[in-house]
Amino acid sequence: MLFRLAGEIKHSLVNGPGIRYVVFFQGCPHHCEGCQNPETHDISGGMEADTDDVMERIRKAKFLDGVTLSGGDPLMQPEACGSIARAVHEMGLSVWVYTGWTMDDILRDTRKKKALRYVDVLVDGEFVSALQGEEPLFRGSANQRFIDVQKSLSTNQVVEARPENL
Repeated sequence: MLFRLAGEIKHSLVNGPGIRYVVFFQGCPHHCEGCQNPETHDISGGMEADTDDVMERIRKAKFLDGVTLSGGDPLMQPEACGSIARAVHEMGLSVWVYTGWTMDDILRDTRKKKALRYVDVLVDGEFVSALQGEEPLFRGSANQRFIDVQKSLSTNQVVEARPENL
């Protein structure tokens, strides 16, 4: 499946727990002030990529604990996001997604909700520079929540994950 890709990091320690492969999706409608990746906002930027090629690179990477889908906003391209999440899940790795939408919004959007079917943790909400703190463990600002995606999908209500359980 083709999608717009901004870039990849083979090994990251700051985009979720453990050693993670990070896929940065191109395109973001939120345009948060102080965004660390403003070059990912333009949906026509980045490069065209194939989800199968991305998965081949992930499978070749060693020592991974999980994969993080970030951006931009991966839910701008929900089918590609869901495709990668499913393949990563089938590898037995954890899947995290960062999005500017809230889980409340996602639960009302069929396409975005379906994309999260194989996601473990969602970090939701727009980045707010005024709420950037000293210890925003795996998040940019204090308003962003850690969501237990599977419990949220099964109850159709937002269920936050406890940071100590991540």
